[in-house]
Amino acid sequence: MTFNWLDLISSLLGLTCVFLAGRGSKYNFWVGYLYTAALFFLFWQKNLVASLLLQPVSLGINILGHYRWTHPKEGETSSEKQGELKVSMLNWYERVLTVVIVLVVAALWGWLLRRIFPADPHPYLDSCVTILILVAQFLSAQKKWDCWIAWIVVNITQLILHLSVGNIFMPIVSALYLVNGVISLINWEKMYKRKA
Repeated sequence: MTFNWLDLISSLLGLTCVFLAGRGSKYNFWVGYLYTAALFFLFWQKNLVASLLLQPVSLGINILGHYRWTHPKEGETSSEKQGELKVSMLNWYERVLTVVIVLVVAALWGWLLRRIFPADPHPYLDSCVTILILVAQFLSAQKKWDCWIAWIVVNITQLILHLSVGNIFMPIVSALYLVNGVISLINWEKMYKRKA
């Protein structure tokens, strides 16, 4: 393992972003823009193609989330933060459908990566992380409580992925994300109950 500045910078930006998101702060999106750029270059270095290709999509979801959190529709406004989106939850049908979509798309994406980009050291794990991140980001952009369940799964999977490619800081960050994910899950449940 060798020291990598992009690994460190990505780690610090990511920790700041998820810390702010877990507390329901709309400022997480500004940090998220920088985080996306840093991750793009880090994954380029490591030949993690699926994660690399995720970053432009991630940027789009970040922009959508920033807009949604600050421009709620009628009936979606937080009772505590005027002009901001309140926390909501998926129903059970939506949860099952989401899991099925993740499994099918991750399997197809991994199969495709194996054939097109043989340099990717872990195409199926890389694909699984990619799809889970997209789902977690999309749910977060909608301020759905369920996003934290997806983030917890992402953090566990990313921990394995980053260890396997020799990153130094990202595995530590993934572990910290995991802790933040559990705390944020509890925090957002309280906000959901308060309609915040």
